[in-house]
Amino acid sequence: MWKKVIVLAAVADGSEIVVTEKGNVNEYRKMDVKPVLKSPLPEHTVHSSTLPEAYDWNNVDGVSYVTKNLNQHIPQYCGSCWAHGAASALADRIKIARKAKGADINLSIQHILNCGDAGSCYGGSHDAAYKWIHENGNIAYDTANPYLACSSDSKEGLCKYGDWTCKPENIARTCSTFTEMGGKCVGLTKYPHATVTEYGSVSGADNMKKEIFKRGPIACGVNADPLREYKGGVINNPHESRGINHVISITGWGVDEKTGEQFWNVRNSWGSYWGELGYFRAKVGDNLMGLEAECAWAVPGEFTEHNFPCGEDGAGCLVEEEVEGENPFMQNQAQVDDIQYI
Repeated sequence: MWKKVIVLAAVADGSEIVVTEKGNVNEYRKMDVKPVLKSPLPEHTVHSSTLPEAYDWNNVDGVSYVTKNLNQHIPQYCGSCWAHGAASALADRIKIARKAKGADINLSIQHILNCGDAGSCYGGSHDAAYKWIHENGNIAYDTANPYLACSSDSKEGLCKYGDWTCKPENIARTCSTFTEMGGKCVGLTKYPHATVTEYGSVSGADNMKKEIFKRGPIACGVNADPLREYKGGVINNPHESRGINHVISITGWGVDEKTGEQFWNVRNSWGSYWGELGYFRAKVGDNLMGLEAECAWAVPGEFTEHNFPCGEDGAGCLVEEEVEGENPFMQNQAQVDDIQYI
């Protein structure tokens, strides 16, 4: 068996901590998620013969369409790779739709941890993260809810001192000034956010390439045990387990100059100090480490480009001030078709 189950702590939802055969936490939870499909799948519309030998959203004609690297393990350990992989790939797709213009839009992973039903710091599902964003109606930008590596069932570090339930202050918030000066933190009713119109899964190297080429990066499961001491280069370890215990995002593929073989370019969520500035490369085509077995994608819908202007202390965007009607300052961007042609 590639994994074993050990009860290491009492988790709020009654689940057990799963560890790999090498004793590391399994941060992946497989969930039954039905896709929401509204447009033709690239695996059915893109011909394999039209795929380029190499294609990476990190560099398309000299322009990067990917968003920032992340570190899921600060300010304390949290097994939220599933949310990081999903949110990063979705943020990339928003950047692609915006043709890389303007400041990057980065999504609130803490919003998913506080309010989603897709997992926690003890593990979760990238497919379920997309399902939650779609059903919830939006995900906040991280400027109103930064990542703190906590969920309601975690007692690590500062988590045991905070309230991580889904309330207005834990969706989008701001704080006015020092408490000794009368300041307080408040939840916002109007905040920049993004939506998802459809989501689904994809597997197999050829279909993954088609999805990436046509619509952008994807989130995928992987066996992380071989990655912990990764120092660079293209991974080719066919004898390693393909059991999934971690989630990453794949931004594209390239060709190894030494071997002439294709490799995946993969963004991890362990910080830029790790690997190749936060990335690793792995040979394409052999489902190494389970990398080609369980991938998910989402199509961005609307996203805020012109915000409703709240006051510094949240004035104008507080619960007690909520008024009916449309927000005249909100401009939304619908999904863009054929976004690989930039």
